[in-house]
Amino acid sequence: MSTAGTDLVRVLVAFTRRLRAEGVPAGSGDLLTFTRAAAVLDPTDLTDLYWAGRVCLVTRRDHLTVYDRVFAAFFLDRPDPVDELVRVHAGTAAATDSAVQVPAAEPGDDREEDEAARLGPVASDMELLRTRSFAGCTDDELVAIRRIMAAIRLSPPRRRTRRTRPARSGPVPHLRATLRRSLRSQGVPIDPAWRRRRMRTRPLVLLLDVSGSMADHSRALLQFAHGTQHAARSVFRVEVFCFGTRLTRLTAALRTRHPDDALRRAAAEVVDWEGGTRIGDAIEAFVRGPGRRGAARGAVVLICSDGHDRGSPAVLSAAMERLARLCHRIVWVSPHPAAVAGRGPVPVGMMVAEPHVTAVAAGHDLRSLEQLAALLPTLR
Repeated sequence: MSTAGTDLVRVLVAFTRRLRAEGVPAGSGDLLTFTRAAAVLDPTDLTDLYWAGRVCLVTRRDHLTVYDRVFAAFFLDRPDPVDELVRVHAGTAAATDSAVQVPAAEPGDDREEDEAARLGPVASDMELLRTRSFAGCTDDELVAIRRIMAAIRLSPPRRRTRRTRPARSGPVPHLRATLRRSLRSQGVPIDPAWRRRRMRTRPLVLLLDVSGSMADHSRALLQFAHGTQHAARSVFRVEVFCFGTRLTRLTAALRTRHPDDALRRAAAEVVDWEGGTRIGDAIEAFVRGPGRRGAARGAVVLICSDGHDRGSPAVLSAAMERLARLCHRIVWVSPHPAAVAGRGPVPVGMMVAEPHVTAVAAGHDLRSLEQLAALLPTLR
């Protein structure tokens, strides 16, 4: 490594240490990614350096203000953030090339040209990514889709628990609190207290098909499962399984914060990746194993599969019947919107499972996943 490269690494390490001191949890892996990005970009360009550090070192929205303040103090020796660095990135929010060309304005019309350059790529990139099928996405587009996918929040329906909590009004009287209050009025219960049953979000179980027929969608669905699991931390329980010819639990592998590391760990644990499909056997293994031990009790189960099953339809039908009795609701997510809408052939697996499924939804692009997120809270 040259002397200039060594000096640059020292500067980036010092900057990362300053971020840690201010409360931004940037790890050694983040620092390594930051240095690699700075080596590819122009390290003398503060705009490139700012956005490389923001993408690589910041993982939470509430740390953005801290990052802006530390960056301005470290590299520019000024206490306030530099707004120009944020505005420069407005035209490249999605990390992919736009397929829609911005129409050129007439020569001399600087105002229209600036407005087209600022608004055109952003609107076209975001809209194209939301409607582009996962099967036709490149690796760079999948990375950009992952950033947008992180904003999609799945919210299963809530249920009443057996436990109660104090409330201003409710159907259950709170006798102990009522007696305490009555001491203020010489034993007369003038102000009764009440209790109401607690509400809890139902668990979510994702069964992802990683067989050969789902190869074009498996990576995007695993990214979606990773984002869902991390967004639901301390809110509701999420279990992730994948299947081809056998069932594999991926909940622990996807707990890694970085999506690329999580996908590598998941790929290392799955032995039947892009192989055959035995949906009935996999669901039967889930019902008799983790499902019966509590993973599926009262949960909303999402089966992400195209329905091309090479196993016995009788096994699939019996497994779906047991799963429907065990869980709260079942949603079948298919990568083929024509089959969901009834405009194309329906695979055998979907036909066999349909009597036991609450809803059938598409899952081939970002817009369909957004519609799925809107559907889940309605599954009472």
